[in-house]
Amino acid sequence: MDMTQQAAPAVATPPAPGSRQTDGRTRRRPLVLRLLARPEVGVFLGAVAVFVFFLVMAPPVRDGSSMANILYQSSTIGIMALPVALLMIGGEFDLSSGVAVITSALTASMLSYQLTLNVWVGVIVALVVSLAVGLFNGWMLVRTGLPSFLVTLGTFLILQGTNLAVTRLVTHNVATDDISDMDGFDQAKAIFASSFEIGGIQVKITVVWWLFFAALATWVLLRTKYGNWIFAVGGNKDSARAVGVPVTFTKISLFMLVGFGAWFVGMHQLFSFNAVQSGEGVGQELIYIAAAVIGGCLLTGGYGSAIGPVFGAFMFGMVQQGIVYAGWNPDWFKTFLGVMLLGAVLINLWVHRTATRR
Repeated sequence: MDMTQQAAPAVATPPAPGSRQTDGRTRRRPLVLRLLARPEVGVFLGAVAVFVFFLVMAPPVRDGSSMANILYQSSTIGIMALPVALLMIGGEFDLSSGVAVITSALTASMLSYQLTLNVWVGVIVALVVSLAVGLFNGWMLVRTGLPSFLVTLGTFLILQGTNLAVTRLVTHNVATDDISDMDGFDQAKAIFASSFEIGGIQVKITVVWWLFFAALATWVLLRTKYGNWIFAVGGNKDSARAVGVPVTFTKISLFMLVGFGAWFVGMHQLFSFNAVQSGEGVGQELIYIAAAVIGGCLLTGGYGSAIGPVFGAFMFGMVQQGIVYAGWNPDWFKTFLGVMLLGAVLINLWVHRTATRR
């Protein structure tokens, strides 16, 4: 036997057609876990549960007009909850968003009425003011490195005091004057506060705007480079900056988006009621943030969606109106919201841990 004879090379047997070789690292997770990884799944199930609960406990909810009213109530929260949610995904939040809504409405109303201008002039100036407030918040944040809590808390107090003081100084009252008979009012009302009929039921235009903005925000988050930037700066801004993400631009633009939302909701309030109370808006910022948190956005940033806050806002509207339709004491509304918020946070935490567990 020749000791120098070499062993024949082993021939690898190719895998059977259609078979896939996997190990512990590449094993595909079950469908349930992949669904739970979506931030909006938990709040969707919660929204369904709340809807069914009030459908049983409050028979008037089954009426079409009642549901239209619930959707309207949800839309006024949901329009603002969307940019607030994007900001939270980017790792920040805004405590001035509630009073910023009133600031935009007061600006448009007083400027148009006191100077006897077309209301569209006031609307445009109010947009500039709202974007400027967002720009200031974002600039202060990136310039000083202070937490967004402190920056926007300061802005909240500034706007709250300014709203009251300037309104009293200009109108000698705590509310603005009625602008319903001014030029351009009807056209602006058609855009911001009109209604249309579907099957004999009056539906507010804000419901359409709410769903449109939700679809647009979802597309931005999932299909654009800017959406990737939002997740990146929310996850780790230093790492995002290291790979070329414009952190400063992203942070400031997110605050300006909140300003845009405040302007839009402010215009809706103005053209719905023709006048504005200067002391309103306090506490609404917590509602917007809570709707985003219930919708699956984490306070730590880097995680969330635009669809989740839609269901979160719907739950708020459902509870707020459902309590009334059920004939219960409306003083319990905030209690329900607190329970809902804590429950949603715990469920989101469990879902997130379960979905990411190997």
